[in-house]
Amino acid sequence: MIHSIKGRLVEKSPVHAVIDCNGMAYHLHISLGTFGKLGADENVMLFTHFTINSNDFSTHLFGFADDDERDVFRKLISVSGVGPNTARMVLSGLSTEEVRQMIMMRDVAGFKRIKGIGEKTAERIIIDLHDKVAKQGEIMVEKIGVPHNIQKQEALAALTLLGLDKTKTEKLIDKIMVMQPGIALEDLIKQVLKQL
Repeated sequence: MIHSIKGRLVEKSPVHAVIDCNGMAYHLHISLGTFGKLGADENVMLFTHFTINSNDFSTHLFGFADDDERDVFRKLISVSGVGPNTARMVLSGLSTEEVRQMIMMRDVAGFKRIKGIGEKTAERIIIDLHDKVAKQGEIMVEKIGVPHNIQKQEALAALTLLGLDKTKTEKLIDKIMVMQPGIALEDLIKQVLKQL
């Protein structure tokens, strides 16, 4: 399938982009997140995902500013009841980091704020993707590593003083800091307490 498209951006709107690749122009459906990253540069590259609607056999090509957004999109559409347009709506209202964090925090109310997502769909997203997102967070921590900075040490000290298990707490702090670089110390502690 088409992995990515690189060429001249000839048209863009908050919901689509047209890229000319040596005389052949591709129409791609995009999220607001990707639209915001396109900028004014004429030469662009978008990662792609191709879908076929099982009802009418119409085809659609979706474009993403980076592979991370495409990965979250693919995870979302793997959930029963979440189609490509709903997944795009999620990624238009939330960053990939926010989507992962909401899944990890089991934030049903947060997903329900997205147009087209009701309580049952929100619960399905969280149930189906929680373990996948958690596992991905562990892989990211192993690959990238999280520097032993003052914020991490302060959070760990505060939480262990509250009686939390040091090993579990440290792993969770690392996951959150990978998914949300630059998170404030107070928010970091609150999120750990919610998840343990």
